[in-house]
Amino acid sequence: MQPTAPPIPIPSASPSASPVPAPEPWWRYPFMWLVVGGPLAVVIAGTATAVIAVRGADPVLHVDSTPLSHGGSPAMQARNHAATPAEP
Repeated sequence: MQPTAPPIPIPSASPSASPVPAPEPWWRYPFMWLVVGGPLAVVIAGTATAVIAVRGADPVLHVDSTPLSHGGSPAMQARNHAATPAEP
């Protein structure tokens, strides 16, 4: 005679069974804050940057078209100086 396996207990649907715990609210899950927090921080930073840019805009400078009295910009003077040969 072969030994028989012990019977497998079948869970009952009786009221004495432990109830399933209610799910927690969405704001209690840390992973949710990781997923939502990054894009939310970017939106807040972008809004702050836009506010700073609009409120602190520099005034437009009106430059006349007359040439400079010293012969051009400093970059042009340096370029021309580097292109001239040295005097002996």
